[in-house]
Amino acid sequence: MSGKTVRLTMAQALVRYLCNQYTEIDGERVPLFAGLFGIFGHGNVTCLSEALEQVQDQLPTYRGQNEQSMALAAVGFAKAKRRRQIMIACTSIGPGAANMVTAAGTAMANRLPVLLLAGDTFANRLPDPVLQQVEHFGDPTITVNDAFKPVVRYWDRIVLPEQILSSLPQAIAVMLDPADCGPAFIGLAQDTQEKAFDYPEVFFEPKVWKIPRPRPDRDAVAAAAALLATAKRPLIISGGGVRYSLAEAELAGFAARRGIPVVETIAGKGALTHDHPVHAGPLGIVGSTSANALAKEADVILAIGTRLQDFTTGSWTAFAQDARFISVNAARFDAVKHRAISVVGDARETIAELDAALGTWKAPAERMVKAKKLFAEWDALLDQHQKPTNAAVPSYAQVVAVLNRVARPEDTLIAAAGGTPGEVTKGWRVKNPNTFDCEFGFSCMGYEIAAGWGCAIAQEGPGAAGGTPIVMIGDGTYMMMNSDIYSAALTGHKMIVVVCDNGGYAVINRLQQFKGVPGFNNLLADSRIKNRDNPLHVDFAKHAEAMGAQARHVASLTELEEAMEWAQGNDGPTLISIVSDAWSWVPGDADWDVGVPEVSNFEKVRAARKSQDAIRAGQRVGV
Repeated sequence: MSGKTVRLTMAQALVRYLCNQYTEIDGERVPLFAGLFGIFGHGNVTCLSEALEQVQDQLPTYRGQNEQSMALAAVGFAKAKRRRQIMIACTSIGPGAANMVTAAGTAMANRLPVLLLAGDTFANRLPDPVLQQVEHFGDPTITVNDAFKPVVRYWDRIVLPEQILSSLPQAIAVMLDPADCGPAFIGLAQDTQEKAFDYPEVFFEPKVWKIPRPRPDRDAVAAAAALLATAKRPLIISGGGVRYSLAEAELAGFAARRGIPVVETIAGKGALTHDHPVHAGPLGIVGSTSANALAKEADVILAIGTRLQDFTTGSWTAFAQDARFISVNAARFDAVKHRAISVVGDARETIAELDAALGTWKAPAERMVKAKKLFAEWDALLDQHQKPTNAAVPSYAQVVAVLNRVARPEDTLIAAAGGTPGEVTKGWRVKNPNTFDCEFGFSCMGYEIAAGWGCAIAQEGPGAAGGTPIVMIGDGTYMMMNSDIYSAALTGHKMIVVVCDNGGYAVINRLQQFKGVPGFNNLLADSRIKNRDNPLHVDFAKHAEAMGAQARHVASLTELEEAMEWAQGNDGPTLISIVSDAWSWVPGDADWDVGVPEVSNFEKVRAARKSQDAIRAGQRVGV
């Protein structure tokens, strides 16, 4: 090992180290950190920006409009890259850092790698209190950056320049670990950024990181194979871990050889195409009648790469009480849930080993026959809800059908919150693997457009499909965060944003009224506004045009299809707005456990409480 050193500021050393980290995508060596989203302030502009300015060709910096949205763009990028490449989000201290906490939660819930760098107060405390410093009278070590601790996998504060020697490798290792994957946060004290240190030159040697593929325990595989071989009505649940393991082909081959139908979680949707022979639809509360029927009668469930959240399990009412689970997951925490036979390991490698352990076993032929019949019935039901009608206002389902028809196989559909996730999870017929991104781990309102920008950046690099992000978003969510239309216009990245204007927060209004509460503070017409009979509506097309997008408002499904064809030919961002029905939804038949008042003056609430008690009586007891 060389004893040579190089004298750099901490900020310069940090940037040089990040520029020398690499990964491989499709056999090609590429930078591990593809770029940085940054908003500079007094916590990072004088030192960190000085270092970043010198490496623009190696580590491009994209100017954000909002700290939360630029970190959400990094989340969308990580999803599009299937955790193989990472973006950095960089803010100043105080409100800039605090704005980023929501995005950190989104990355944490979805197990996605993002490196978050935030300025911090002075390590020496001499100027205290500084601008934007939040003081805790009993603990002077606490700053706003401590708020990140619950929503990141790795947290550190750098108060001495040599601390990055151990901190940075650990942060990267966490972000690339399939079991612990999530965001990493590093706070950078202002005065520490400026300090020079004699760093070992070997610290900056180029390093190629490999994504580990942990093999499962042999005894666990044997136990899983033994249980699966007893199944008469087996079922595979495909989660997001299948996609991040690049295990789509292995899953499809395994399911076909063994005669087991595959249903999908929201994060797992898109591992298989809609028309794949073993595909039986999305599962759960926003799932299909086919998948839910198969789940209810399944005796052994092989769950691969899923944390089995409540929208997948119907709050644990979707399965028979005596059904047995085999859980394959890189994370032990997820694999041991609900008395499952726990198989901790990489999805691709575990599928291969489980396949070998099963010998000649196949599920009874009638299992796949029934799955195909149920899925055909589901397809027919979708067709009924998606076909055009004479209704004055189109439904979400009809809009989804038009977008799906015009979308090219390589285009990626992006959604996150409101009524959109249910409608696209049920109704979007995936044409190519890994072209569907519905962020429903955190269901973060405001993710959609930011993620569209991040996805568009990701489509430029190796291993990308090269398609256009199609962002489907409601009017309520659009109003919450839309400034990355301007970001995409500035950087010249193409995406298509479709705003379904149904007059407010329609899907939460649906839940509110379904549980007996009169419509209140969700739809604009039910809110405290000046004119309830004629609420003020935003002209979304004009708003987007003001931010540099091409835009149209359309009044019919025919106009929507024409506008989508037009948008496909545009460069940069395009927005299309359409008024949509706040009351029409594709049906779902899975239950959901939500809080309903035990006592109420409303008769409908009291009736809803009785129904909720019945739902809870059918829940599996978890441990």
